Amino acid sequence: MNAGPIKDLGRTFDRVADAYDEGRPGYPDEVYRALGEVSGVDLDGATVVDVGAGTGIMTRGLRARGARVVAVDPGEPMLAHLVSRSRADEQAGGGEGAPVAAVLADGNVLPLAGETAQLVMYAQSWHWLDPVLSIDEARRVLRPGGAIAGCWNFHHASQAEWLAAYEARLAEAVPTYWGPAVEEWSVPPIASAFEVVEERWIPWTRLVGIEHFLLDLRSHSYMAALSKERADELVDRQRVELRAAFPEGVLSVPMRVYLAVGR
Repeated sequence: MNAGPIKDLGRTFDRVADAYDEGRPGYPDEVYRALGEVSGVDLDGATVVDVGAGTGIMTRGLRARGARVVAVDPGEPMLAHLVSRSRADEQAGGGEGAPVAAVLADGNVLPLAGETAQLVMYAQSWHWLDPVLSIDEARRVLRPGGAIAGCWNFHHASQAEWLAAYEARLAEAVPTYWGPAVEEWSVPPIASAFEVVEERWIPWTRLVGIEHFLLDLRSHSYMAALSKERADELVDRQRVELRAAFPEGVLSVPMRVYLAVGR
């Protein structure tokens, strides 16, 4: 992916920054435990570059565990949410460690000095980057003994019929949909881009209201690419199906996180 599409991507997610910030799920505690265990990096006090940080979902989790985070993203509205959340946490006394350094850039050309970080993290982001340039940049900014990690939160659709049906409706209605309802779908091949230490699948369950679940849907790039009318129509259809299946309005969503760590 060259620089042009990277900038286009930033603009695409910028259109759904509010939905992304409010609707996207966080990561379970086990992801952070596994990250520290497999990478050998103690997050408490470590400098971590969060590439493709978006509105700061991973950033907040890293800071809560004592990391000093440099958050890098190509989208100004996305970073604006991240900075606003960070400042609100600090004012409320909930911020951890040093303030976040928010950097408007993409992961193919990191405007950072060499050997400055113990960990470079890609959370839901590496698949948007050049697979060679991005990892070369990660290696450049890492200190000796540092680690590279990528993780993705996925619906575990095979664990619930209603969720498989939800994904199937998306695959039928959205030409650019990419997810578990597509036969050739697979995890991004980050494990082939560096010397892998370990790969893990971490299952968890997300309890979420239907409207927040639909905000998550709106935050995906394949939805952001649709016209507002088409996106609204699809969300309305999903809402009808979900309310029929869950009249109480709360979903128990089987999830799993794919984590790959290397050096």
